Amino acid sequence: MGFIWSLIVGGIIGWIAGALMGRDIPGGIIGNIIAGFIGAWIGSALLGNWGPVVGGFAIIPAIIGAVILVFIVSLVMRSMRRERH
Repeated sequence: MGFIWSLIVGGIIGWIAGALMGRDIPGGIIGNIIAGFIGAWIGSALLGNWGPVVGGFAIIPAIIGAVILVFIVSLVMRSMRRERH
């Protein structure tokens, strides 16, 4: 049950990051989960583990890390679209 809970929380973190940035994360639900997990890793590496912890994620650093990830992915996607045209 812990793994499922982590997937749910990771998906919510990814969704929040996408909503804050006003961008859709490629891959839908799976993309949100991946963004949540990678964002949690980035956030904890940059900011440490502080604040409330849910499903094994320190929520505030995880959301900040996921926002950073969504920003970077949106820049890469935008530059890829420009190269095609």
